[in-house]
Amino acid sequence: MMAPQPLAVGHQVENFQSGEPSLDDWLRHRAMKNQANGSSRTYVVVENDEVIGYYCLAAGAIGHAESPGKLKRNRPDPIPVIVLGRLAIHKNYHQRGLGTALLRDAILRTLQAAEVAGIAALLVHAISEQARRFYLSRGFIESPIQPMTLCLPLHTVMLTLGQL
Repeated sequence: MMAPQPLAVGHQVENFQSGEPSLDDWLRHRAMKNQANGSSRTYVVVENDEVIGYYCLAAGAIGHAESPGKLKRNRPDPIPVIVLGRLAIHKNYHQRGLGTALLRDAILRTLQAAEVAGIAALLVHAISEQARRFYLSRGFIESPIQPMTLCLPLHTVMLTLGQL
């Protein structure tokens, strides 16, 4: 397996099956369009040009009301974040650490972006309770009013990276 790379035209996405149809459909039908219009960037892990895992990043913001207390302290409203829009692994590669590896890559790219723009956290809207538990176990903090909205404050990232 190769390191995550930007999604490109030659990557095969048609056979991607994560077990979550909305994530599969987004990869097939929206990822390249969103990349072309600047809405998000998608990074993929491939094996023989077949995508076996992916995630996407986009710029975003979260209001103080939705933010964990640690995140909103001394920050503007809304708070600038990078949104981890999607993260999915082909079902044949589940439980092999690929999700954690992709999350680590997303965190590192978020840190790079934070060097040139104001970013306070990596934010994710968990698609399921299982996904929520995945992110919570990796240092994310839930929103006080939206339990499926989770943030990883960048000031805590070094601790999280050490655990991944």
